[in-house]
Amino acid sequence: MPTDAKDIRALLVRGARDEARRDGSRTVEAEHVLLALAATRTTSAARMLAEAGLTEDAIRAALGREWEHSLAVAGIAVRIGLLPMATPERGRDPQMGESTKLLLKRAMDAPPKIGAGRIGPTRILVGLLDTDRGRVARALQVAGVDRTALRAKAAAALAQGVH
Repeated sequence: MPTDAKDIRALLVRGARDEARRDGSRTVEAEHVLLALAATRTTSAARMLAEAGLTEDAIRAALGREWEHSLAVAGIAVRIGLLPMATPERGRDPQMGESTKLLLKRAMDAPPKIGAGRIGPTRILVGLLDTDRGRVARALQVAGVDRTALRAKAAAALAQGVH
C-alpha cells in the first residue's frame, strides 16, 4: 500500500474495507482500520505498532484471543483456530461502523490541529488508541501492549509533525 499519498485516510479506508470484507463483516470497524494501518508497513505509525509487537499477524492473533475471551465471559467456549474461515463477499461494500466514525473523530480532534481535513497514519493511530473501551482496546490488553504508552508515543510524534 503506498504511503506517499497526500491524504492516507482514503487508503486506510480502502484497506480497512478490504479487511472487513475478508472478515465477513457488514461494517468497517476500528479493528479493520488497525489491521490496515499495520499493513502500511513503511509509515511511522506502522513502525510504532511493529515496535510494540503489533504486526498484522500479532493483531489478528490478539483479536482472536479477545473474541475467545469475550465469548468465554458469556459462558461460550470457542477456539478461533477450530472455526471455518469467513467467506468474503466480494460484491459487498461494508459501510463505516460506529467505532471507525469515533476513531476518525478522535483523530481529527487530537492536537495539534491540522488544516483542510488532512489526516495521516499517525493521527489515525492516536484516534485508535484514544479510548480504553472497545474491541481494539481489549485486544491490545490481551496482547500485553501498554496502550497508554503507545498513544503517548504516537501523540509525541504527531506533535513533532509526523503525520
